[in-house]
Amino acid sequence: MGYFDAASAAPLHPIARQALLASLDEGWADPARLYREGRRARVLLDAAREAAAEAVGCRPDELTFTSSGTRAVHTGLAGALAGRRRVGRHLIVSAVEHSSVLHSAELLEASGGSVTQVAVDRAGLVDPAAYGDALRADTALACLQSANHEVGTEQPVGAVAEVCREAGVPLLVDAAQSLGWGPVGGGWSLLTASAHKWGGPSGVGLLVVRKGVRFAAQGPVDERESGRAPGFENIPAIVAAAASLRAVRAEAAEEAVRLRELTDRIRVRVPRLVPDVEVVGDPVRRLPGVVTFSCLYVDGEALLHELDREGFSVSSGSSCTSSTLTPSHVLRAMGVLSEGNVRVSLPLGAAEEDVERFLAVLPRAVAAVREKLGAPVASQVAREEDVLVVDSLGKRCPIPVIELAKVIGDVPVGGLVRVLSDDEAARLDIPAWCEMRNQEYVGEEPAEKGTAYVIRRVS
Repeated sequence: MGYFDAASAAPLHPIARQALLASLDEGWADPARLYREGRRARVLLDAAREAAAEAVGCRPDELTFTSSGTRAVHTGLAGALAGRRRVGRHLIVSAVEHSSVLHSAELLEASGGSVTQVAVDRAGLVDPAAYGDALRADTALACLQSANHEVGTEQPVGAVAEVCREAGVPLLVDAAQSLGWGPVGGGWSLLTASAHKWGGPSGVGLLVVRKGVRFAAQGPVDERESGRAPGFENIPAIVAAAASLRAVRAEAAEEAVRLRELTDRIRVRVPRLVPDVEVVGDPVRRLPGVVTFSCLYVDGEALLHELDREGFSVSSGSSCTSSTLTPSHVLRAMGVLSEGNVRVSLPLGAAEEDVERFLAVLPRAVAAVREKLGAPVASQVAREEDVLVVDSLGKRCPIPVIELAKVIGDVPVGGLVRVLSDDEAARLDIPAWCEMRNQEYVGEEPAEKGTAYVIRRVS
């Protein structure tokens, strides 16, 4: 099995399947009713809540089941901000949060609130002190993911939670990627997660609001799920989500060691097997099954299709895998290469022979894509006052970077190359190429069309 995209959705765990099927016969009735069928459904729902709360490390009455992890984030953010509206409407987020958090932040700004984004380093890690610097008298809430969904970097949640606690500001933690591996430590105030990330069924999210946290549910409410998730509960799916969370936790310690060895193998061998590769994300503080790398001179979408033909399902944060030309906000915030980006996220039970087969297939897949892109339509190259100008207007990355690589040797050491491009991805990929190639990125200059990126040849 070559499914290597568990960070998007993990395969349904066998225990989840068993629990789902078993609870279909008992969990179909309204748990709010007092007759026999309703009482049976209530028992299942209460047992699932207790099991999930034990895994999270919270009280059962602090945990709400939602219709998805995204819904949990939206509900948690809106409720926490509304509960502290007298304090202010300032929100702190990291620059690499999941889009559900960033979309909520955009909504806050659109309604007159303010948002501070905390930067990350090239490994995708935040500095807890930066959260302290961002705190203000009107800060209502801070958000930080426990681990990044694109590069696997684990964040210092405990240290950030302590900084926020000292300031009296609640911290919401998006634990979607990490909860299957263990509870989130530290003094966080709110937590969200999504069952399909750990092998539960899709359509089940968790929202935890600690006692004492000011929270005002937004929108129409009813008596279900403490008024935080209105509507009829999907009890069979909830039961399956709780059962699978308990099951993956039971095997997490042993499986983490095994998967970390496999991803270490990929991290070490991919740069040896494939030239011009940058492995991104923190090498130590990372999820066990996630490894991400970017390949120079490769179109991300083409590489994913090539790997799919070879039987491997992977994902990418590359700009070229979306309908827009905008690079992944995570890769952009990290300042790393977005060309040919590949995220390998191994599911529980991933076989060693599948990893070895992937490592055997990858070099020829990259070579095939590079060969197709190796002879693009020639760019117009001219000189302007001893500056070599490469016209790549109208061409998608990685073409502008390929053309830069072709001509950099034509200028003397200390000479300049000016690359014209109207692809937003170039703003990230050209500086990243310069760092990989030990050339100096001078910066951007205005151009009649697009943007001019100036590079000085150093070696």
